[in-house]
Amino acid sequence: MLRYHMQGFSGYGVQYSPFFDNKLAVAAGSNFGLVGNGKLYILEINRDGKIEERNSFLTQDCLFDVAWNESHENQVLVAQGDGTLRLFDTTLKEYPIAIFKEHEREVFSCNWNLVNRQTFLSSSWDGSIKIWSPLRSQSLMSLTPRPLEITKMVDPLNAILSNKKKNFTGISQNKNCVYQAQFSPHDQNLVISCSGNSYASLFDIRLPPSRSQTNFLVHSGLEALTCDFNKYRPYVIATGGVDNAIRIWDIRMLKTSGSATTGRPTHTSSHNSACINEIPNAHGLAIRKVTWSPHHSNILMSASYDMTCRVWKDLSNDGAKETYKTNSTDTGKGCLSNFTQHSEFVFGIDWSLWGKPGYVASTAWDGNLFVWNGLGY
Repeated sequence: MLRYHMQGFSGYGVQYSPFFDNKLAVAAGSNFGLVGNGKLYILEINRDGKIEERNSFLTQDCLFDVAWNESHENQVLVAQGDGTLRLFDTTLKEYPIAIFKEHEREVFSCNWNLVNRQTFLSSSWDGSIKIWSPLRSQSLMSLTPRPLEITKMVDPLNAILSNKKKNFTGISQNKNCVYQAQFSPHDQNLVISCSGNSYASLFDIRLPPSRSQTNFLVHSGLEALTCDFNKYRPYVIATGGVDNAIRIWDIRMLKTSGSATTGRPTHTSSHNSACINEIPNAHGLAIRKVTWSPHHSNILMSASYDMTCRVWKDLSNDGAKETYKTNSTDTGKGCLSNFTQHSEFVFGIDWSLWGKPGYVASTAWDGNLFVWNGLGY
């Protein structure tokens, strides 16, 4: 295990470089990101196994997420609390080489397109998702998950939560927040997002706006905080939320519900068949991030407000075919490892693309970045 401490800053996002096996970018904020400056760290793991700072950029507001430019080895994009995205060249000092500003509130996530490497996207607390080109300051497209009338809908998948919340009445008050959005690693035109209204939204940007999105309830009316596409199974996504559960979905089955595409209210039973696996109570508190392994089709990692990171095996798939099993019936819920070295909320996690499969990085409000082996071999 390797450790680097960011003195005076709390970690929010981390990503390994897609070009170098020893380089990472970390997005951080002072005062837990609530007020004050942000800082982008460019870190390298040297031959002695120590993590060193190679460059850093101080910003006027907290940084919530980070993404490397998939077509340029020295460019890093950050999502900032003042509603802007900033593109930095790691070989330069102090200032960004481009600023993108259209969001009206904090930008909470950013993601570079892995298929068409000339575009990236952002999601914001203003309720919008924007698609950009690094070559122009105006966005190429703006997507808005439609608000859905779901105040009386409860997802029957989470029986445990239903028992605990006898007086459940509706969705989160932060229903407009789009906490995360991502391009599909298989199709440059597909975007998945998750919002405070407990819905995930799947967009096909090739279609006209009236038919471009499918919305489905994922976390029992509580906030959906994170989502990710499986790197090998193009139709599978994972979501995590405030109900402490991780759910795995087959998006092919969403098409059976015609009204989901139009944005009209739908009964939750129409989406139950799309949930192919569930890890109930995966953490003791809300799940802040889930991400699938780049080396295995049935392994994913999660980070939580309970200050831990955990690696899971998706028991519904054995790596080659569907098994039709669920993690909820397994004694250990399919947990492969539990990382407990952080002492504050864990916000950022990422898998290394390089070397022996299983190495990961995590960062948290304690200001620490850890590099560790999530598979233990």
